[in-house]
Amino acid sequence: MPEGRLAAMLVLRGHRAALKAKSLSLVTAAQLPSRSLGGFAPAVSRPHSPSFSSSPHPPFASGPAARLMPRRLTTMAAQSMAKRMVWVDLELTGLDLEKDKIIEMACIITDSDLNILAEGPHLIVNQPNELLDDMSEWCVEHHGKSGLTQAVKDSKITLQQAEYEFLSFVRQHTPPGLCPLAGSSVHADKKFLDKHMPQFMKHLHYRIIDVSTIKELCRRWYPDEFEDAPKKKASHRALDDIHESIKELQFYRMHVFKESKAEEKKRKTHLEIGDKTKRESQNQEAN
Repeated sequence: MPEGRLAAMLVLRGHRAALKAKSLSLVTAAQLPSRSLGGFAPAVSRPHSPSFSSSPHPPFASGPAARLMPRRLTTMAAQSMAKRMVWVDLELTGLDLEKDKIIEMACIITDSDLNILAEGPHLIVNQPNELLDDMSEWCVEHHGKSGLTQAVKDSKITLQQAEYEFLSFVRQHTPPGLCPLAGSSVHADKKFLDKHMPQFMKHLHYRIIDVSTIKELCRRWYPDEFEDAPKKKASHRALDDIHESIKELQFYRMHVFKESKAEEKKRKTHLEIGDKTKRESQNQEAN
């Protein structure tokens, strides 16, 4: 069952269960299921930001209502959410961890099949002019050309505000400590996130999914397929880079990774149903 449909079913079942419990005087109005953060964390009031967008869909209710729901459905939703990936990309003033800072960041949540579930904060972080003037020649050229340097100067968002928005977003869509950080060369982003956004990183799993590792293995083991992989536009903007990384991993999954037994069985079943339908149609035409 698709994850979104399962989540919707569970929300509906949760509310029905809560109403039933209330009629039996088992719960109070204060114990009705919260829709804010999917039962993973207390609701956090988030300041309005035009750059923040998401479509949270809580997987199931919490409290007494949840205990009245079928345990199997609750377990399925939890297992599905634990397999989600947290895609992050940063733009930096350089790669010196001691001196350089984060100037742009974006985040996307996908399920285990790389379907985008939510597009989160895309934030440009203000940094002092002295730091921007001291960027490397590469950063000066590319960030200037993309318009990012001027956007950083115009921004009013601090790094602390950015961490708050990122943490609020991932709490809405992922359970704590289970979902890995994902991206291209994301090990470099992780170093800056560990230093400047520790609370955000504590919410994630310690492992990472680095598309660049798969790219390098494909270059060595599957050179023909590697040549057909989607080429990046190199816009050097955070949100664009995440979309390109997801698309690249989708390509490797389809053309390099072996088909799982479950997918193979599903495909053969669809083919058999299609052949049966075609034969029945031909027989009807013949009669």
